[in-house]
Amino acid sequence: MDETYDVIVLGTGLKECILSGLLSVDGLKVLHMDRNDYYGGESTSLNLMQLWKHFKGNDKPPEQLGTSREYNVDMIPKACKFNLFFMMANGSLVRILIHTGVTKYLNFKAVDGSYVYKKKKIYKVPATDVEALKSPLMGLFEKRRARKFFIYVQDYDENDPKSHEKLDLNKVTAKELISKYGLEDDTIDFIGHALALHNEDSYLAQPALNFVKRMKLYAESLARFQGGSPYIYPLYGLGELPQAFARLSAVYGGTYMLNKPECKVEFDGDGKVIGVTSEGETAKCNKVVCDPSYLSDKVKKVGKVARAVCVMSHPIPDTNDSHSAQVILPQKQLGRKSDMYVFCCSYAHNVAPKGKYIAFVSAEAETDNPEQELKPGVDLLGSVDEIFYDTYDRYVPTNDHQADNCFISALPSCPCNIERILRQTCVDTRWVTEEGGSHGGSESLWEVDVYWDECLEVLSWWEIGLLIPFIVGLSPYRYLSVRELLAESWKSYDSTTHFETTVIDVMEMYTKITGKVLDLSVDLSAASAAEE
Repeated sequence: MDETYDVIVLGTGLKECILSGLLSVDGLKVLHMDRNDYYGGESTSLNLMQLWKHFKGNDKPPEQLGTSREYNVDMIPKACKFNLFFMMANGSLVRILIHTGVTKYLNFKAVDGSYVYKKKKIYKVPATDVEALKSPLMGLFEKRRARKFFIYVQDYDENDPKSHEKLDLNKVTAKELISKYGLEDDTIDFIGHALALHNEDSYLAQPALNFVKRMKLYAESLARFQGGSPYIYPLYGLGELPQAFARLSAVYGGTYMLNKPECKVEFDGDGKVIGVTSEGETAKCNKVVCDPSYLSDKVKKVGKVARAVCVMSHPIPDTNDSHSAQVILPQKQLGRKSDMYVFCCSYAHNVAPKGKYIAFVSAEAETDNPEQELKPGVDLLGSVDEIFYDTYDRYVPTNDHQADNCFISALPSCPCNIERILRQTCVDTRWVTEEGGSHGGSESLWEVDVYWDECLEVLSWWEIGLLIPFIVGLSPYRYLSVRELLAESWKSYDSTTHFETTVIDVMEMYTKITGKVLDLSVDLSAASAAEE
């Protein structure tokens, strides 16, 4: 262990393993360590005995639940717009899998159904003009209006002005675009939350381009395998993903050490990382990548997620007997500040014995009572054999990675990820100016005043509070006006759900570590989902 490495990665969660694989492929000398004796960290999958011990402190589950080793229950955080259960078939994670060749280590299966909750009932989510005409979610006249809107989204091409219908989606808000078609509030609700997969309604005041792109991703992913949903899911559970990227890293020379207790990050007198010590040995390095638990003094808590894990002997009612499905419960339907999600998978994906189903109900915690808070989602499941409740905290890094060379993976802040938007925009802005071609001039007080007027229309005071330190911190790099900065941030930010945000965060960390941009232009036909 007493060697020098380019990067030491601590923790074998999904983000850490993806980065480890990418960095090893790039030829960097990588040491990957974990205090646990298994891969995955918070992203692991547990068998039944491990699950029982995790929640109930003993290892003797009821015999009627079946064989322990046939269970693969995901522990990966799943809620809000952060890390949801299924992968978009045309999404960024699939592109990274193809780009790195990790697909040869994994098998996927299309998810059966995508549903939305409305007035205490579950409905199939329509994603095309044809499905919209058949959907019971809308009345006759509303179906016609929705069909026209779906056709506009389907035909929209960012590079073809003729498809824009004289609308600049970088300026027109999502609310203005939708109002052009006269859609009702309930229709807007399921389009925004079940198709564009927004977690709350702030998107309505933002430029419509990202909203349209998210809808197109949903429709393109749905058409990919022509199944009942746009999602795919790995056989044997999501715990397979970290292990597959760990294998990739090892193939390209990465070194793995599990069951390494008390991994202590060492710093020099200037506060820069110089290595990691465990069991009396120190491995030297230039950079450290880790999850928040390894550098708890460099992160802050930003929220909490509530979750229920259920073992059942039947599919979710009213989902056409789907072996796998997702149900989105929009915030307005529940009187909440953010959406709730229900996920189900089964023996069809090799995560449970024959006849058994695993369901998850999760949401951003708004109270200290997860049982009561998750009740609307749990009630949709019908009878359950076993149910486990838990909550876990979410953290974001507070360190300056340029000062200490520590790159901490974390879930983005909620509800509006302003901090990460502006961090990334600042990086992009500085890169452009260093390469030549300043935007010229500095921001004026008038421009700042206009910006704040726009902020008051778009953001809450809490979100504006997040902006202030980053605007102040821009002073050395004032090549963009603050108004331009806001516009650029909306254009560059594309935080779609279902692992899309995870990949975006990983790509940003990769760029910070290597100075390179990851090209995900790949042939999507290189991957396929398993047949029944």
